[in-house]
Amino acid sequence: MDGTSLNNKTSEFQSMTFNDGGQGPCIWSTLGGDHKVDIGKKIFCNRSLNMKNIVAVGFDMDYTLAQYKPETFESLAYEGTVRKLVYDLGYPQELLEWTFNWKYMVRGLVLDKKRGNILKMDRHKYVKVAYHGFRELSKEDKVATYGSALIRDSFDEPDYALIDTLFSLAEAYLFAQLVDLKDNNPGTIPESTDYSCMYRDVRAAVDLCHRDGTLKQMVAEDPKRYISDDSSIVPMLKMLRDSGRSTFLVTNSLWDYTNIVMNFLCGPPALDSKPKTNFEWLQYFDVVITGRLPRWIEIFRLAPASFYVLVEPESGMLMNTDNGTPMPQVGGALRLPLNRLNKDCRVFQGGNVGHLHKLLGIESSSQVLYVGDHIYGDILRSKKVLGWRTMLVVPELAKEVELLWQLRDMRKQLRLLRNERDAVEDKIHHVKWSLKFQALNGDEKQKLSSELDNLESEREQVRLSHQQAQREFHQKFHMVWGQLMKTGYQNSRFAHQVERFACLYTSQVSNLSLYSPDKYYRPSEDFMPHEFDILDL
Repeated sequence: MDGTSLNNKTSEFQSMTFNDGGQGPCIWSTLGGDHKVDIGKKIFCNRSLNMKNIVAVGFDMDYTLAQYKPETFESLAYEGTVRKLVYDLGYPQELLEWTFNWKYMVRGLVLDKKRGNILKMDRHKYVKVAYHGFRELSKEDKVATYGSALIRDSFDEPDYALIDTLFSLAEAYLFAQLVDLKDNNPGTIPESTDYSCMYRDVRAAVDLCHRDGTLKQMVAEDPKRYISDDSSIVPMLKMLRDSGRSTFLVTNSLWDYTNIVMNFLCGPPALDSKPKTNFEWLQYFDVVITGRLPRWIEIFRLAPASFYVLVEPESGMLMNTDNGTPMPQVGGALRLPLNRLNKDCRVFQGGNVGHLHKLLGIESSSQVLYVGDHIYGDILRSKKVLGWRTMLVVPELAKEVELLWQLRDMRKQLRLLRNERDAVEDKIHHVKWSLKFQALNGDEKQKLSSELDNLESEREQVRLSHQQAQREFHQKFHMVWGQLMKTGYQNSRFAHQVERFACLYTSQVSNLSLYSPDKYYRPSEDFMPHEFDILDL
């Protein structure tokens, strides 16, 4: 690549700020037709999706529209879980002195509950990185424990736990800490409490934190401390609605909390530190479906028996109850002041997909694009069960693709080192073959034996250089787990799930505002290994 073309490519991927004379974030309709989207904000396509065929766009709230700050929110969840372990489940008081490193864990890991191990594997379910607590397992231990094809075909509940949501990072870190505590301090945790039991206790403590509402109450009191402010969300929603699409919100959070979070994201700015609690944000949605009542009420059901309850937003009262008498929500602790209500948006607690389709005039499930952050809870169920098109929000992607661009020369060097290893090994095989099968005199054998020694020495040097370069490359992304989307040279298990279940994926939901609402998203061409050398990829 010459200098001119490299400069052009670099300028294409440089960070861009889309501002309009200080009037706030711009959207696709205000940008020129030749504008370039920053690589960290691009929308990537796995399966063709023509937005002209989309009638309604739905959004999850937590970690989709509302991006929680891990340094504050995950720390809050961690501290609450530790307190539940100590005061409710009888764990040692010393846990209260522990601290949480919110940068340590990543999505896509798998917890081995029985062995106390944390694993990262590739798309074929080969374990490439493994830790027992915070102690790295040797290659021999990994092979001995996870080398069986029968074991490799599982890695699922009940013996394993999948860390696929950002909510799970704190509990994974706490599990690793408990494993180390049990191993290094015999007697601190009873012998009868094995690793699996410790994981169940961590999960129970997490559930207690969410059940008593303390976490969300803390967030509701100071949203700015725990939620990132994204000023592009409202322009994005306006653009989608102006283009003729319906929009809807689906969340497991109850109405009171949903209203506070959405006010923070979409409402007018607060004049003081207190969160705003009006209903202006409802103008950006046709339907809002909030958290479940009993566990069996959820939107991701096809059965018409799935009950839905109309919510009166001003009071938070549930309207269409069995006896027709309004009643307060289950778990509703926060009460809102009476303000003007947008009558065009209907709010429900619980529901079913048939009712939602009827409300929005949707004739086919493929006319819905649903945007969420959870592969299994949001993307897999909405795609396989409901037939909706899907977009996955992966906040970590922005940093990953920007680093990939910065480290492209290092990645090229890795490929050259790998080719060099292959070339040296081919020479070794040729020399060994000659020594074994050719009729050679003593001098010829001596010469080939000496050449073999030199080649084997060269192979070891190249192997060490390659391994060190590969380690340094992956540590640029994360010191322990490496790239989110790669495990060695293979796509990671997480990347494989993204490819299988998400039609589109991107780093943040408001990236939709940088593209035409009628855009035809097309995937890049697939390549098989035999094509790479032919096409010089």
